[in-house]
Amino acid sequence: MSLGVVGYALGALWQYRFGELDMKYAALTGWGKCLPPAVLTNDDLSTFLPTDDAWIVQRTGMKERRISHVCGLELSYVAAQRALACAGIEAADVDFIIYGSCSFDEHVPNTASGLQARLGANKAAAMDVNTACTSFLYGMSTATAFIQSGVAKNVLVVGVEHISKFMDWQNRNVSVLFGDGAAAAVFQASNKPEGVIAQKLQCYADARQTLRVRGKGALYSNVGVYYGDTRWDFDGQEIFKKAVTGMGDASVAVLEQAGVTIEDVDLVVPHQANLRIIEAVAKRAGASMDKVFLTVHKYGNMSAATAPVALVDALDEGRVKPGGLVLIPAFGAGLTLSAHLVRWGGRVTPIATSDAELPPCDRTALEMVRELMAIKSPHERSEVGLMNVKFFEAGP
Repeated sequence: MSLGVVGYALGALWQYRFGELDMKYAALTGWGKCLPPAVLTNDDLSTFLPTDDAWIVQRTGMKERRISHVCGLELSYVAAQRALACAGIEAADVDFIIYGSCSFDEHVPNTASGLQARLGANKAAAMDVNTACTSFLYGMSTATAFIQSGVAKNVLVVGVEHISKFMDWQNRNVSVLFGDGAAAAVFQASNKPEGVIAQKLQCYADARQTLRVRGKGALYSNVGVYYGDTRWDFDGQEIFKKAVTGMGDASVAVLEQAGVTIEDVDLVVPHQANLRIIEAVAKRAGASMDKVFLTVHKYGNMSAATAPVALVDALDEGRVKPGGLVLIPAFGAGLTLSAHLVRWGGRVTPIATSDAELPPCDRTALEMVRELMAIKSPHERSEVGLMNVKFFEAGP
């Protein structure tokens, strides 16, 4: 077979799949979030931790966070239904589902397949992604690549966490920081220059030990560890330095890649790990804080759900403009980092809405947290297995 015939056949296949020969962009056309209704305030935390509202706000900028009464798949299902309605497509139209999280409901089978089954997205492929807080953003890069390469036309990306189940609630350094939630986005093939126009992905693997959740993974099996018991290694100062450098430099890199300046950016929607980190990243990237969208005060850090929930909130509040440039830097355990520059399309309102809702919650957030603490009591029951693990990167 001649090269000309092969080229013609490939071109015909591409045109058959997409209807156009130049659909090289992945437009973000649908968005939705799902936040559990139960709110855990700083004052709630002070009932069982040596802390208070002023201490937490001063160090993190956080006032409250959400605690889920349902599993992560339930949160992701509602967020996904809302995103699909927003985009005006059915679940049957989805070619690929990317489920970003570090608190999966299941590992085998993958959690993404559970969402696929519940949605009825029968023709879709489905996979999980875990890069911690950057999981949704790595999923966004993957969705863009799938669309640009012709693997898929419609991709659903979810960022979701039910991290409260794996929290060491007696560790003040981490238990004040994290919450539960979900958000989803639909990416569709387009011939218009929109969607991700520049991106930077990286990992500071030499510093992976600075943020580690002990108790999750095969290393902790058969060594006397109760599943759900965790201890968090969390070097706050080192994480702060790496996060500011990583997100700040990645932001500058994607601006240069796209041939624009920070003045051309309409909105910065960063990962909401800590208000002081956000302020330092904005300064390093040259962005004034009036361009930075904040949700850290009301949701805390929802890991993989944080950035997409903030993006949905920004859209709901009219902060995203048609044709505008949105910069999204993020950072997570690994230590992974990312920055994406997104050119928004012409639509900033949903095509339709979904009636999907969570089941009612009959307990307060504090009641749920206290129940988790009681289940994990005594706090030291898994200590030997959690702390005596040898990590691969340490060498033989």
